[in-house]
Amino acid sequence: MTVTAGTRKTTAWAIPAYRYLLGSEAVTLAGSGVSAVALPALAVLELRATAGQVATLAFLGQLPSTLALWAGAMSDRHAKRFQLLISDLVAAAALTTIPAAALAGVLTIGQLYGVALAVGAAKVVRDAAAISLLPAIVAPHLLHEANSRLGAASSAANSAGSNVGAALVGAVGAARSLLVDAGSFLVSAWLVIRIRPPEANTPPVGTEKRHGLMREVAAGVRYVIAQPTIRTVIAALAVLSFGLALMNTFWAYYLLTALDVSPTAFGVIMGAGGMGSLAGALLTSRLTDRFGVGPVITIGFAVSPLAQVPLLLAGPGRGWQIVLAATLVAQLFWATAAGVSQRTLRQILCDPAFQGRMQAVSTTVTAGSRPLAAATAGALALVLDVPTVLAVGALLQVVPVLLLLASPVRALRTMPILPAPAAVPPAREGT
Repeated sequence: MTVTAGTRKTTAWAIPAYRYLLGSEAVTLAGSGVSAVALPALAVLELRATAGQVATLAFLGQLPSTLALWAGAMSDRHAKRFQLLISDLVAAAALTTIPAAALAGVLTIGQLYGVALAVGAAKVVRDAAAISLLPAIVAPHLLHEANSRLGAASSAANSAGSNVGAALVGAVGAARSLLVDAGSFLVSAWLVIRIRPPEANTPPVGTEKRHGLMREVAAGVRYVIAQPTIRTVIAALAVLSFGLALMNTFWAYYLLTALDVSPTAFGVIMGAGGMGSLAGALLTSRLTDRFGVGPVITIGFAVSPLAQVPLLLAGPGRGWQIVLAATLVAQLFWATAAGVSQRTLRQILCDPAFQGRMQAVSTTVTAGSRPLAAATAGALALVLDVPTVLAVGALLQVVPVLLLLASPVRALRTMPILPAPAAVPPAREGT
C-alpha cells in the first residue's frame, strides 16, 4: 500500500490531506449534531408523531446500514474522494427538502421517513469511503494519533452541533435548523475536493485481480470470523449497539415527553455528553498507559449499562436533568476511550488487504443491527410501556461485558506492534 506520510512526517497533523479529511468529518458531525436535536423536536413537538412513528423514523434512518458490507467492498474498488463528494451532495439536497416543505406548509412524517433513508444511505457510502481513504494518507505508525485526533474532533464537533441545534430550534424552529446540517455537507464537499491522496495513481488493494463483488464481501466476512480477537470485539460491539439502539429509539421521545425536557435542555444534555466524549478521546493514551488497553476497553463497555440506571429512575425537573447530563458525560468519556482503543487494536491485528472489509463487517453488525433494534423497540412498545423497553435495552448491554471478560482482551496491557493503516471516527460506529 502506498502511504503519503514518509518518515520525515512526525505527526498526522503535519499532512494536509489528513487535515482536510479530519475537517470534513468534523463539520459533518457538527451538522449531524444539529439534526439530532432538530429532527426529534420536529417529529414529536411539531408533527405530533406517535411512539410508533418515532420508532419507524429511527428504523428507516438506520436501515441503510445493512448495506455497509457492499459499500465497504465498493470503496476498495473505486475512487474514495468521488464517493465522499457524491455522498455529501446527496445528503445536503435531501435535508434541504425539509425546510422547503415546511415553508410551503406541506411537511409530513412521510417526508421525514424519505429523508432519513436518503441521508442514511449517503452516510453509509461516505463512511465506507472514509474508512479506506485514511490508509492512503497517513503512515501505519501514525494510526493511534490519527484515531485519537479524529475522535477528539468528532466529539467536539458533535457537542457543538448539539448545543447549536438546541439554540437554533428555539430561535428559528426545528425545520429551518436543518439547513445548518445541509450546509455542513456542502462545506465537507469543498474540503474533500482539496484532499490529494495518492489513490489516483495507485490502484486500491486487491484490484490487481478483481473478483465478483459478492465474492469479495464473502472473503471479508470469512477473514473476520477466523480472527479470534477481532471477532470477539466486533461481537461485543454488535450486542452493545443493539442495546443502545433499542434505548435510543425512544430516548429523545422519553425525555421530551415523560420527563418534560425542553428542546433547549435536551440539546444541553447531549452537548454535555459530547464534552465527555472529547475528554475521553484526548485522554485515551494516558488511560491505556495507566490501566492497559484491555482494561480500558472492558471498563468502557461496563460503564454503559450502569449509566442507564439514572435514566430509568429519573423524573421531571432540573435536578434530574443535571444527573442525566453528568451520567452521559461519564458514559461517553469511557465509551470513546474504549472505542479508540478497540478500533486501533482491530486495525493493528487486521491484514491491510482486508482493512476496508473488516471495518465494513464491524459497521454492518453494529450500525446494521440498529434497524432491527428500532423495529424491536416499536414492537415491544405495543405490549410494554416505554420505560420497560428502555430497561430491556439496558440489560442487553451487560452481555458485551461478559464476552470481553471471557476473552484474552481483558488482560491485554499494550497494543501489538504490527502495521495496520486504517481508521474511522468513533461516532461513525456508534460507540
